[in-house]
Amino acid sequence: MNKFMEQAKLIKEDIVSYRRTLHSNPEVGPELPKTKTYVMDKLRELGYDPKEICESGIVATIEGNKPGKTFLLRADMDALPVKEAAVCDFKSNNGCMHACGHDMHTAMLLGAAKLLKQNQDEIEGTIKLVFQPDEEGFTGAKKMIKAGVLENPKVDAAMAMHVHSGTPSNLILCGLGTSIAGCNRFRIVVKGTGCHGAMPELGVDPINIAAHIYISLQEIISREISATKAAVVTIGKFSGGDAANIIPEEVVMEGTIRSLDKEVGEFIFNRINDIVTSTAKMFRGEAELIELSSVPPLTNDNKLAHEITNYMKDLVGEQAVVLFESGGMGSEDFASYSYEVPSLYVMLGAGTKEENSLYGEPMHNEKVVFNEDILPTGAAMHAYSAIMWLKNNK
Repeated sequence: MNKFMEQAKLIKEDIVSYRRTLHSNPEVGPELPKTKTYVMDKLRELGYDPKEICESGIVATIEGNKPGKTFLLRADMDALPVKEAAVCDFKSNNGCMHACGHDMHTAMLLGAAKLLKQNQDEIEGTIKLVFQPDEEGFTGAKKMIKAGVLENPKVDAAMAMHVHSGTPSNLILCGLGTSIAGCNRFRIVVKGTGCHGAMPELGVDPINIAAHIYISLQEIISREISATKAAVVTIGKFSGGDAANIIPEEVVMEGTIRSLDKEVGEFIFNRINDIVTSTAKMFRGEAELIELSSVPPLTNDNKLAHEITNYMKDLVGEQAVVLFESGGMGSEDFASYSYEVPSLYVMLGAGTKEENSLYGEPMHNEKVVFNEDILPTGAAMHAYSAIMWLKNNK
């Protein structure tokens, strides 16, 4: 067995403890006070000197005795506004939940921090450990890049990992090229004139306007985008009105645009704006399209992907690493790093229904459960990949 895997298995209890503490205390968004404090305290215990470079954005570095390049390892720390219904002894009770496994990611990188201290004499250069807020809101990576996370020392390559429910435990998946969609989160505010439901002619019905906008948005995908281009528009929030007999003043819709091509995403956003404003005008109301946040499609550097997945094969075996070229429509704000430095994003299988009936629920589901046995694998992947890349890219 690879030395790093052996060492990682010896510290499994520590990594599980990190994970369970984080899982029981989830925080959402760009401000993660408890999570930030916990991670910084653990890093100090391990002998690091962590810095908060922006709100809840943590960086710690470790250098070897030999000079070299700088490799960045990133974990996201934020949870989701989901009330947990999973079966576990350490579930959250604050109305939020680590339903996307970011507690696993943070724990794995803390585990990697411990492994790197144990193997510091093998580091030829610098490894930068990055713990990031608000991946789900798509603001975290951009804020950290703006705060200088890729400088001092300048980063030469970067890597992130995500657990994947429904994929066999410890199976590593790596997309080549553009493998994860870009995403625009948007809000549509439709304004009408409120009135009594018995006399609609005296008002302007924003629900009617919003319904026509909703139906029209589906035509963009079916009639304006090539069938060979992957894109999807989803409205996940549609709210307006308080009583059955009152036409309200306003309706709010929120949704996402996802595409594997940045230009296609921009085209769809502009067409939504055309539809929103013209439909509202047609029915005597007003409407506005507001972009809430966005992330570009994620593109893996293929040279880096082939090199680092070869190192990962040393840990999990040749058959447990799968490279693929098709893209999925999920989104990930690590994409912002991939436009600045050669980057690699991989997924680590976190269990199937066949392994355990509790595993395999969809990501973001209130009952999702991840297999903690993969935590040492993730820690070893981080530490070993960074050390090997620095050795072979002097």
